[in-house]
Amino acid sequence: MKSLQKTEESTHFQSGAQVVVEKANVNNLKQVSLSFPRNAVVVFTGVSGSGKSSLAFDTIFHEGQRRYIESLSTYARQFLGNIQKPDIERIEGLSPAIAITQKTTASGYRSTVGTVTEVFDYLRLLYAKVGQPFDPETGEKLIQQTQESIFNAINGLPVNSKVEVMSPVVRGRKGEYNAQFVQWLKEGYVRARVDGDMKLLDELPEGYRLERHQIHTIELVIDRLLLKPDETSANRLRNAIVEALKKSNGYIVFRVTAPGQSGQKASPEELAFSTHFSSKNQTQIKEIAPRLFSFNSPYGACPACKGLGICFGIDPDCVVPDPSKSLEEGAIVPLQRLTGRSFKRFLNVLDTEVGISIKTPFNQLPAKKQNFLLYGKSKPAQISLEIDELDGAEGRNDTAVMKKDNPYSFGFNDWVAHFNGIAVALEAQFKTGSQTLKTYIRTFMKELPCCVCEGARLSPFSLSIRLPAVTTDQKTQFPSGLNINELSQLTLQPLLQYIQSLSAFLDPVQQQVSRQPLYEAEQRLHFLIDVGLSYLTLNRAVSTLSGGEAQRIRLAAQLGAKMSGVLYVLDEPSIGLHQYNNNQLIKTLLKLRDHGNSVLVVEHDEDTIQAADWLVDIGPLAGKLGGEIVFSGTPKGITDCVQSLTGQYLSGKKQIVVPKSTRPATGQALILHQANRYNLKNLTVSFPLATLTVVTGLSGSGKSTLIFDLLYPAVKHHLDPKQPNPWGYQALSGVSHIDKLINIDQSPIGRTSRSNPATYTGLMDSIRRIFANTETAKVRGYSIGQFSFNVAGGRCEHCKGEGYIVKSLSVLPDVHILCDYCKGKRYSPETLAVYYQGKTIADVLAMTIEEAVLFFDHQPKLKKWLQVLVDVGLNYLQLGQPAPMLSGGEAQRLKLATEFCKQSTGKTLYLLDEPSVGLHWADLENLLLILNRLVDQGNTVIMIEHNLDLIKVADHVIDMGPEGGNHGGDLVASGTPEKLAENSVSYTGQFLKRFF
Repeated sequence: MKSLQKTEESTHFQSGAQVVVEKANVNNLKQVSLSFPRNAVVVFTGVSGSGKSSLAFDTIFHEGQRRYIESLSTYARQFLGNIQKPDIERIEGLSPAIAITQKTTASGYRSTVGTVTEVFDYLRLLYAKVGQPFDPETGEKLIQQTQESIFNAINGLPVNSKVEVMSPVVRGRKGEYNAQFVQWLKEGYVRARVDGDMKLLDELPEGYRLERHQIHTIELVIDRLLLKPDETSANRLRNAIVEALKKSNGYIVFRVTAPGQSGQKASPEELAFSTHFSSKNQTQIKEIAPRLFSFNSPYGACPACKGLGICFGIDPDCVVPDPSKSLEEGAIVPLQRLTGRSFKRFLNVLDTEVGISIKTPFNQLPAKKQNFLLYGKSKPAQISLEIDELDGAEGRNDTAVMKKDNPYSFGFNDWVAHFNGIAVALEAQFKTGSQTLKTYIRTFMKELPCCVCEGARLSPFSLSIRLPAVTTDQKTQFPSGLNINELSQLTLQPLLQYIQSLSAFLDPVQQQVSRQPLYEAEQRLHFLIDVGLSYLTLNRAVSTLSGGEAQRIRLAAQLGAKMSGVLYVLDEPSIGLHQYNNNQLIKTLLKLRDHGNSVLVVEHDEDTIQAADWLVDIGPLAGKLGGEIVFSGTPKGITDCVQSLTGQYLSGKKQIVVPKSTRPATGQALILHQANRYNLKNLTVSFPLATLTVVTGLSGSGKSTLIFDLLYPAVKHHLDPKQPNPWGYQALSGVSHIDKLINIDQSPIGRTSRSNPATYTGLMDSIRRIFANTETAKVRGYSIGQFSFNVAGGRCEHCKGEGYIVKSLSVLPDVHILCDYCKGKRYSPETLAVYYQGKTIADVLAMTIEEAVLFFDHQPKLKKWLQVLVDVGLNYLQLGQPAPMLSGGEAQRLKLATEFCKQSTGKTLYLLDEPSVGLHWADLENLLLILNRLVDQGNTVIMIEHNLDLIKVADHVIDMGPEGGNHGGDLVASGTPEKLAENSVSYTGQFLKRFF
């Protein structure tokens, strides 16, 4: 290993300040000893499976996490058990460690880009401080009331009106409030309205407490009076108003009973006022606080969708997947639940009683009749359909069809016989039906924006509060001001412009209170843009982000935290990033280093490798042939290291060769017409068949929208009309040349450790069968189920077949403790007593795929499948490696290998999402062999990719852009890589020039 030298590249770190690792043996590492500088960017590289992650994450990060946990109190550590120390002799110079991986930690709809990065939290504070509220119903600007204006409004009511003056002391908060009730009673107050019920304070039982974890509203009755035209009455009212506003910090509610009304049937009118904001028509005013703008708080969330922004509704395209069919031919799929005579009787009713032809194709029926079939008389107002408006049914009484004693009994809980409309009936049954029925109906539903907030997630009053109108430095106009949802829908670059320009449109007091929220939001937006995420919006759900996007968001959040003295470990942060944006990411890593942190990056990207302060190459190959330090030093020195594959590719001694010619066009193409979803600008895109096609472009340019939001579901729908047809395109042609569709994305193959390469590929069934056929298993009467770790019988019951016990602390990540009983082998001692060729089933699952090929040499089927896994570069994976431990790229290649083992039709369309993820140059060559083999069989491969080595060898390239977000969505260029390199507008073409 070369000694550390202070060069021009590494003048920022101090000589001698190092992290020292001695004799690491984790996974395939072979007595690895290493030292690298602290406060530097250190890149770990090497072929897939060489041991990079084992050293960076499983050794260095794991030991840093273990040491932190060891520093906790004895009380905290007792819940965690014994934290296993990595197999290592010594580590020195280790700082507290933070891992920023590809895996998205947040899921669901409630975690967004804004909440994860905390930008949304500062915007909530900003709106609470300087937002201007408007009446949600009338749009009238709400004004601040004064004590005098409130007094005048109430004192002007009719004489002899009964008035209860209440102070809303508690407004939508949790708690018991026992002490407040006692205190108010001591102060002489008699009544309080608690969650809508009037209570006499002296009649409350001793120790009366509200439910602690429920939301409460408590209004203290300050006074009850009768309005009189004299000074005494006026003074009493004035004093009550002052006291009520004082206790509730500016809020007051009046219950007014008009003269002449009395008794229990009297309906008092309620009037609400505030010294903050109010309007003539406002009957209830919420406190304008940060929680009002949180969709995770009941105080601010939309009451209909509870802050999710979505609901589920019946999709007509799923109910009628093939409208060219008639009702008699089964156009309406749910009606297939009716069988035999029932179905015929129902059709007879439609034909004779309602006047709907059952032999006419559904799409040729009049629109009103189609709507009636789907929605009956419950169609929303914009359709306004009544049964007597139907052609052929004028003036007809529909009682015979609708009444419950209809002589026809059709089943399906009688809703068909009563005929409220197919979609309406399905929604009703989804709410009240059995679980089996709900599962069936769910196939006809799709995700829809909430009908109240239209996807904004917040209550109407929250959305009525706006910031001032702004003109940015770039002359971008926001004339009406924006509510917080509209602001969150802006992509980050214009959002930053808005934030930077806002202060100039505030008064001096507003400028003072908004200075800190604006500064913090601006800094975090800068960080997000710096890591190449300018095309995102704050309301984008984290669950929809790629692994690379999620990782860079967390990286930006760490920059916002401005910590120093931390060891950051990152897993391929360049994933999903175009070469054009790479410099921004590298600058971010250097900025993190310049804050006084050590940055360890597992990476294959050439630009990141060259920009590193220190480079560690692990190999020389994968699995057992890896696990050694091939090179450690400054990046310039690796090109002279003959043992390093990385060095050979960086020096040009090895390279992925551009083919002399692309595949000739067959003339057949899959054409998507007028794609206009999200930022796509009415594109018509042609995908040549029987070719290797790459879709490229800057992040956010519309690649995923085009391929996975439109092309994939559109082809799927045309192959199987029962599948929903996506919105956002006009037509799809050429699909007749496709008979099979395979989508191979980076989603996990499983969420738990029970899923692994052996179970996903189906190899596990064959392995279990082999062990069940051994003599020992037959003598003991073991079936194939004995060798499953998912069911009771053969598994270890202490860990339930997991191999680990998961311990959780709310402030720490889950910690996995090795099971004391099975030592991680998952099986019971009885199961582990069965051997095949000297190995237990636990031993087999611990084998790498490369080892398994040799072990199952006499099992042709097993060997064939295992060899394909080797061919796609997964030879280093263990058969039983838990799915959560696989990267997105490894999961994708596992799916690709599984599909490749199946029978090819020669007309299959394969869609891949960045298959280069996690691959070294040497691994890319193996991947290309598989992809080319698929295409040579007549199949079509379309993949989204940023890796130039894959783009340059494609037959056809579709370049999206020119940039991301609102500045993307166009088809920049389409053709061969060589043709793209000649295009001066294409950013991708500019980087391809060096190859042609």
